[in-house]
Amino acid sequence: MAATPAWPPRSAPRLFVPGPLAAGAQLSLEGGQAHYLAKVMRAKPGDAVVLCDDITGEWAAAVVEAGKRDVLLNVRERLRIREAVPDLWLCAALVKKPAFDLVLEKATELGVARVQPVLTRRCVADKLNDERARAILTEAAEQCARTALPALVAPARLDTLLAHWPEARTLFFADEQGGAPAAAEFAANPGPAALLVGPEGGFDDGERAAIRAHPRARAITLGPRILRAETATIAAAALWMGSAGDW
Repeated sequence: MAATPAWPPRSAPRLFVPGPLAAGAQLSLEGGQAHYLAKVMRAKPGDAVVLCDDITGEWAAAVVEAGKRDVLLNVRERLRIREAVPDLWLCAALVKKPAFDLVLEKATELGVARVQPVLTRRCVADKLNDERARAILTEAAEQCARTALPALVAPARLDTLLAHWPEARTLFFADEQGGAPAAAEFAANPGPAALLVGPEGGFDDGERAAIRAHPRARAITLGPRILRAETATIAAAALWMGSAGDW
C-alpha cells in the first residue's frame, strides 16, 4: 500500500501575511500575493499554502477559491511556532542599491534579528526605500523558511547610533585597519551583539576614533584582505552565527 503523501508538500508556496493566524480562520489574499498564487503557481482549490504571520509561527492552509483578483484560504493547522531568533543586530552603512539589496537578502537568510542602516560621512547612498527593503526581507524569509522577519529600523547617523547605544549589547566593529580576530572576540563576548560595517570608502579617521572610544565597541578583523562592504557584512554575520551556535 502506497504511503500517504505528506501534507503540506515541501513544494507548497510560502507567504508572510498579516496575523495573528489561527486554525479554522479564513484569509483572503489580494494584489501581488493573489497574482502569485493564482497566475504564477496556478493554485486550485485544495492546494496547500504555507503561511507565516511573524507572530504565532507557521501554518498550513488550503486554497478554497482562486479567483482573478483574490484567493481565499482556509487555515488548517500550525506547523511550527515562531522561531527564537539569535540576538544579532546588523548595523550596516548604506551602500549602493544593488549591494545593499544583497546585504538585506543575505542577512535575512543568515538569521539576523534586526537591520539598522547607518549613515556615515563616506556613504554614497543617503536614503533607503523602506517599501522595497521590506519586500526584499520578506521574500528572503519566505525563500529560506524563516518564521520570523528581521526588524527593519529607519537609517540613523553614526553619531546618533553611538550616543544611544544600549549598555547590554556588544558592538563588534569591522575595522579594515585591524582589530582582534573576529572569531575569538565573538567567543569572548557572548550575549546580545551587533555588527557595525562601514560603507564603500570605509569610516573616516574621526568616525573610527569615535567608534573605538565607545565602551561597548570591540574592533575586529575579518582576515588579511580588505573586503567589500557587502562581503564583510555577510562574512561577519556568518561567523557570528557559527560562534553563537545557530548553525
